[in-house]
Amino acid sequence: MPELRHNVLTREWVIIASERAKRPHEFVRERTQKEERPSYESRCPFCPGNEALTPPATLVLPNDGAWKVRVTPNKFAALSYEGDRRRGFADIRRTVTGVGIHEVIIETPDHSKTTALLEDRQVETILDTYLNRFNYASSDPRVEQVTIFKNHGEAAGTSLEHPHSQIIGAPVITSQLRDRLINALKHFDEYGECIFCHVLKVELQEQTRIVMETEHFVTFVQFAALTPFSMLIMPRRHMACFSEIRDAEAADLARILRRTLAKLYHGLKNPDFNYTIRTAPREVCGVKYFHWYVSIIPRLTRVAGFELGSGMFINTSLPEADADFLRQASTEA
Repeated sequence: MPELRHNVLTREWVIIASERAKRPHEFVRERTQKEERPSYESRCPFCPGNEALTPPATLVLPNDGAWKVRVTPNKFAALSYEGDRRRGFADIRRTVTGVGIHEVIIETPDHSKTTALLEDRQVETILDTYLNRFNYASSDPRVEQVTIFKNHGEAAGTSLEHPHSQIIGAPVITSQLRDRLINALKHFDEYGECIFCHVLKVELQEQTRIVMETEHFVTFVQFAALTPFSMLIMPRRHMACFSEIRDAEAADLARILRRTLAKLYHGLKNPDFNYTIRTAPREVCGVKYFHWYVSIIPRLTRVAGFELGSGMFINTSLPEADADFLRQASTEA
C-alpha cells in the first residue's frame, strides 16, 4: 500500500508510491552514445586559453603559471552588479530593483572532470572558493540571501558542460528559506532543540537511510525524500551558517561530497543532478535553531501535473532501498 510521509524539515508531504516503486537499479540510465568528453574544448569559454570569452575574473587561484579555480561574473547574470536596492510599493504591486551578485565558479581547467572524478584536494579548493565568495556576497549591503548551487547535466539546467558552480546574492530572502527558518524557530521554541540536529540523531540511530559517515558529516536519504535518491549531507556539529565551517570540517566535507557524488556517478551511471548549500543568511550566524546542509537531487524523474497542482510529490522509490543501493555503490572506477 502507498504511504504518505511528512518531511519535518520542510513540512511537505510526499507519497511513497510502493505499488509503482522501481527497484534502485532501474534508475540506472541507458547510455545511447559515448559520453566521454575531451579535457579541452576549443569553443568552451571556461577552458584555459579562452578567458577572453568571459568577463574579467573576480578571483583566480593560481597553479604553476596556470589556474586551478577561476571565478567570473556570469556573462548572462540574473541580477545587475550596478545600482542600489530600492523597494517599490503600489497597491498589490511589490517590487525590488534587480541588483545583486551572480558569479560562475569554474571548478577545474579540465573540461572532462566532473566533481566525482576530481581529487579530494581539488574539491576542498572548490569549497574554499565557495566560502570566499559566500562571504564576499554576504558583505554586500544590497544582498540578503546567498545561494551556492551546481547544475550537472541538461536535465539539471546546465547550458555548458565544463564543470562549474554558481553563486547568487539576491536582494531579498525567498519565501522558501524564510518558511524554513520560521519552521525551525517554532520547533526550537516548542521543544528547545534544533530540528535538524534531532533529525540527524534519529537517522544515525536507525541507520537504514544512512549512505556514508565521516568524522564531521553524514550523508543520508531523507525519510520523506521528495524524489528518488535525493540526499542531504549534514554537519554533525551544529552550525546555522555555511560561513561557520572550520578548516578541518571543510576538508572533510570535500571528501564526503566527492565520494557521495562518486556513488551516484558509478552506481547510477553519471545521472544529471543539482546540489545546493542551504544555509541561513550570515546575519543570523550562530542561532541555535537552524542548521545548514548540502542538498543533492538527482534528476531521475520529472515533475508532472499532480506535483504542480498540489505541491505534493510522488516518489516512486523507497528511500531505505535507495540508501542501501548507494551504500554498496563504488566511490572509485
